[in-house]
Amino acid sequence: MVQEIIFIVLAAVLIGAALGVITARNPVHAALFLVLAFVTSAGLWLLLEAEFLGIVLVLVYVGAVMVLFLFVVMMLDINTATLRQGFARYAPLGVVVAAIVAVEIGYVVWSEKLGVTFGTPVNHPAEYSNTRELGNVIYTSYVYPFELAAVILLVGIVAAITLTLRRRAGTRSQDPVKQVRVSAKRGRVRLVNMPSEPRHGGDGK
Repeated sequence: MVQEIIFIVLAAVLIGAALGVITARNPVHAALFLVLAFVTSAGLWLLLEAEFLGIVLVLVYVGAVMVLFLFVVMMLDINTATLRQGFARYAPLGVVVAAIVAVEIGYVVWSEKLGVTFGTPVNHPAEYSNTRELGNVIYTSYVYPFELAAVILLVGIVAAITLTLRRRAGTRSQDPVKQVRVSAKRGRVRLVNMPSEPRHGGDGK
C-alpha cells in the first residue's frame, strides 16, 4: 500500500514536470523542470528495484547532461520571444502527436495480443545484484544493438563537430606542427635592442 502511494505521488510529479518542460516560458525553468522529471523517474526505478538505473539517471543526466544544458541555454542568450511565437502555431500538432503516443502506450500495456503482463516486482534477497543482471542482459542478448548504439552516438558526435567547425578569416589559431619544429636556439625568444627614451618630469629632467 505504501509503495502504491509513493508510485502515485512520483508519477503525478513526473507528469507535472513533463508538462512544465514544454510549457515553461523561461528556458532555464524548462531545464529545471527536466531535472525534476529525471529525479522522479529515478524514484520510480528504485521502486522497481532497479537501483543501478536510478543512480545512473541521477548521476549522468542530472549531474552532467543537465549542467551542460544549463550552460548552453545561459550562454546562447536565446530569444524567448521568437520561440513563443511558434508555440500556438504548432500546439495542435503537438496535441495530435501526444494523443498518438498515449494510444500506443495504452495498446502496449493493456493489449492481450502482445502477451505483455505487468505484475508486482519480485522481492529479491539482499545479495542480489541488479547491476550484474543488467550487464548479463546487455552483453549477451543485446550486445549487437548495444554496440550499434555506441557507433551511432560516435557518428553523431563526429557529425556535430564537423558541422560546428568553421574556417573563419581573421581568426588566430595554433599550428602544432610549427610548434614542434621550433628549436631551442632559434625561434623561441627574440631580443630587441631599443634605445632608452628620456623621462619627462615636472623639472624638465
